[in-house]
Amino acid sequence: MGDSKLILCCFIACILFLGVNGENPYRYITWKVTYGDIYPLGVKQQGILINGQFPGPHIDAVTNDNLIISVYNYLNEPFLISWNGVQQRRNSWQDGVSGTNCPIRPGKNFTYVLQVKDQIGSFYYFPSLLFHKAAGGYGAIRIWSRPKIPVPFPSPAGDFTVLAGDWYKRNHYVLRRLLDSGHNLPFPDGLLINGRGWNGYTFTVDPGRTYRFRVSNVGLTTSINFRIQGHKLKLIEVEGSHTLQNTYTSFDIHLGQSCSFLVTADQIPQDYYVVASTRFTRRVLTTTAVLHYSNSKRGVSGPVPGAPTIQIAPSVMQARSIRWNLTASGPRPNPQGSYHYGLITPSRTIMLSNSAPYINGKQRYAVNGVSYVPADTPLKIADYFKISGVFNLGSIPNWPPSGNNAYFQTSVMAANFREYVEIVFQNWEDTVQSWHIDGYSFFVVGMNGGQWTPASRSSYNLRDTVARCTTQVYPRSWTAIYMALDNVGMWNIRSENWARQYLGQQFYLRVYSPANSWRDELPIPKNALLCGRARGRHTRPF
Repeated sequence: MGDSKLILCCFIACILFLGVNGENPYRYITWKVTYGDIYPLGVKQQGILINGQFPGPHIDAVTNDNLIISVYNYLNEPFLISWNGVQQRRNSWQDGVSGTNCPIRPGKNFTYVLQVKDQIGSFYYFPSLLFHKAAGGYGAIRIWSRPKIPVPFPSPAGDFTVLAGDWYKRNHYVLRRLLDSGHNLPFPDGLLINGRGWNGYTFTVDPGRTYRFRVSNVGLTTSINFRIQGHKLKLIEVEGSHTLQNTYTSFDIHLGQSCSFLVTADQIPQDYYVVASTRFTRRVLTTTAVLHYSNSKRGVSGPVPGAPTIQIAPSVMQARSIRWNLTASGPRPNPQGSYHYGLITPSRTIMLSNSAPYINGKQRYAVNGVSYVPADTPLKIADYFKISGVFNLGSIPNWPPSGNNAYFQTSVMAANFREYVEIVFQNWEDTVQSWHIDGYSFFVVGMNGGQWTPASRSSYNLRDTVARCTTQVYPRSWTAIYMALDNVGMWNIRSENWARQYLGQQFYLRVYSPANSWRDELPIPKNALLCGRARGRHTRPF
């Protein structure tokens, strides 16, 4: 009788675990991660390739698909992949950052099991450890609506991915040593579009037809401005949110951000420049690809179209013009705007202030005076096994301290499941900051110059601001967001400036539910890698 009860319990547990995913397709992907020679700026470098490709292969999925991604690490260093913008609902175990996952050791493999639940839109993946992002290893993630769920625009004739960002000619381990020695990075050497330099990539279009361009800033240090010579950009989506379809001649995309445009091939048939250039830098870097009309007999010509450079005001106005399309369907058949985020009173306000202190004579970066140092055991795993001494809740304050002192800490902030919080990013530096929150999409309710105060709430957009996962904060300015903490887990909040992230401008938010229920959070994966103080322990039997 005892054995039959055990079998019944196991059967019920399997149904509970698989029931949500059982109706949705599985997509199986195998990646081999290797070094390889690349020449993105005409200089031979050691790049990180996925299945021999730089950038890596696209991931195409339909919302709610289950992705089974087996990653084989053939580098001579530990490796992890993270998924920028994929929310990992109830499943921070698959987030692929040092606070949630043990690294894949050289010669070993790990299989990610994740679901792109209730998401559509444009995202990307990237390597999260050891400054590997400076060597490549990134690629696009395109999540599509289900066939019966309408999108607020006609089906385009084609769907193009644009992975743009700054690049260094020095190998990633040289840049890493530079940061480890206490120095900042030099100015980038150039920009890339889809891993290529000047006019190195071509998008072919047919006259009169409309195409979708999904653009992500996958760079390390700079915002970019994107434009296409002679063509308009109709914004349709930002990191999973359908937007009002405003039209732009050029568009600012900050570090870590992704968005989609419709572009109609309505000009004289010839070739046109597709342009990315650095934004808010006195020395402007520019690169181009080619928009090629299929019946063109004339190559690109004329000057590359210019764009704003260091001016802040136009960028702020543009950012404020991005609005949610309240009549469009989301990934499920209900209007996106039916969630009245502006009618809910936050239970808590958190202010996060970035800084660039020197600690022990070396350049570091900090949040609220705390410069993050990775623990010897992933925080999520230490939390699961109740391993003491790895981190302490409350090791980062909710508010910037007075004074300029900064210190090292494995910083973790405590939060409760189903809280509704207001987070203010306060930037007193002279550079644009870019912030990302794993596991969530948040509402960017306001941004302005100077010091945030409670009176600043009077300028908030409480009706139709866009929901996204990465937001910019302009120099000597603030940006405020509202966020419903509806996703239990250990979530990374970080600077998308990769030198700042590497040198401490990040921390983890532990969203906790006391219920210990699989309805709130999935159990530790059977195949979870265990390292540090968790080495030798066991995950679970089923």
